[in-house]
Amino acid sequence: MKTLLLCLCFMLTPAHADTLEQVIARVKPAIVGIGSLQPTRAPAISFIGTGFVTGDGLSVLTCAHVMQKLLDANPGEQIGILTGHGDSARFRPAKVQAIDMEHDLALLRLAGEPLPALQLGDAGSVREGQAMAFTGFPLGILLGLHHVTHRATVSALTPVVMPSENAQRLDARRLAQLQKSPYTVFQLDATAYPGSSGSPLYDPETGLVYGIVNMVYIKGLKESAISTPSGISYAIPGLHMQALLLKNQ
Repeated sequence: MKTLLLCLCFMLTPAHADTLEQVIARVKPAIVGIGSLQPTRAPAISFIGTGFVTGDGLSVLTCAHVMQKLLDANPGEQIGILTGHGDSARFRPAKVQAIDMEHDLALLRLAGEPLPALQLGDAGSVREGQAMAFTGFPLGILLGLHHVTHRATVSALTPVVMPSENAQRLDARRLAQLQKSPYTVFQLDATAYPGSSGSPLYDPETGLVYGIVNMVYIKGLKESAISTPSGISYAIPGLHMQALLLKNQ
C-alpha cells in the first residue's frame, strides 16, 4: 500500500505544475504595463506600474496611486498601456475613465480592438491559507516588457491602510492606523515590488482574479522594498473592482 501511495503522489505532482504553467500562459496576454508616451523623450515610453484587462477586453484595471503618480509626473503626456513581450512592447493610448481613491483603484478605457481579458471571481469566497499567484512587472521595463509571476498565500484578512502619495509602502505609523480603516484587504505571504502595483491576484488553477496587488510592507526606507523585501504584501479584494466596473458601464 505504501508503494502504491508513493507512486500516485509522483504521478500527480507534474500535473499540478503543468496546470500552473498553463494558467500563467493564459493570463499573461491580459496583463499590461501602465505608462505614458512622449515621442521627444528618450526613452519615449515611461513605465509606472502594472494593470490587467477585464470585462469586454477594453477595460483596464490598475491602482489609483499608480495613475495619480503618472498624472502628477507627466502632465500633458499621452497615457496608455504597454502590450507585447520583451523589446517588442507596444504603446496603446487609453483614457482614464474613473479613479476610486478610497479603494486605490483606477479604470482605464481602450478604443479599437479588444484584448484578451481576465474574469473576476467571487472575492467573498477567499479564505486564509488559500493559494494565489500574481503576475506583473515588479522591476519595470529596463530590460523590456517581461512578465514575472509570484506565488502567494492569503495569510490574513486584515483592515486596510492606504499607501502614502509618494511610496507604495507601509510603515509603523500607518500600521497604527489599521484599526481606523473602513474595509478588509488580503494580506499575502509573498514578495512584491513597486512595479507590482496593479498586478492581478488570481487562482493558480483557474486564473480567476480575486484581488489587485496594491502595496508592500517595508522595514525602513522605501528603497528597502528592493534590497531587503519583507515578504508581506497586500491586495484589494475584487468586489471593489466589480463595483467600479458596474458603476462605469
